[in-house]
Amino acid sequence: MLCQERTIKILRTMALLSLLVGLSGCSTWLSSDFEEPQVQLAKVDIIKARLLEQQFMLRFRIDNPNDHSLPVRGLAYTVHLNDIELASGESSGWLTVPAHGFDYYEVPVHTNLWRHMKYIVRLLEKPDRPIAYRLDGDLKIGLLFSRQVHISNNGEIIPGSFIPE
Repeated sequence: MLCQERTIKILRTMALLSLLVGLSGCSTWLSSDFEEPQVQLAKVDIIKARLLEQQFMLRFRIDNPNDHSLPVRGLAYTVHLNDIELASGESSGWLTVPAHGFDYYEVPVHTNLWRHMKYIVRLLEKPDRPIAYRLDGDLKIGLLFSRQVHISNNGEIIPGSFIPE
């Protein structure tokens, strides 16, 4: 009986120690030396373009400036082209960005731009003229202790690079 109690005590201590060691990496996300990752819209691929439905693949580049790998659990986003909302939604894909590295997070998007067709056609009349985009959203990071990093950036895309000749 005494041996069994001692074994249980040792197992509890080992479980507590392993939990504390596992949480030590997560503590950097809660401390002041955590640097927020940089997120940029790197590429937009047209998958399907029909009259009432368009499918795109948005590829986001996530740069991790921290000393520890960064688990990404999802992304809530809104993408605007000039003043038009191209897409909004939430992706729940998982990805681990290495320490001091980067990786790409792909988000499939389904949208209907029919009501904005005249405006989009006018934008595409000059395919060499850049179109401004705006990305707003929240990146969900962490495993046990989750954290949301707000992202907001602007850029330009050139429509001619997406139109096949």
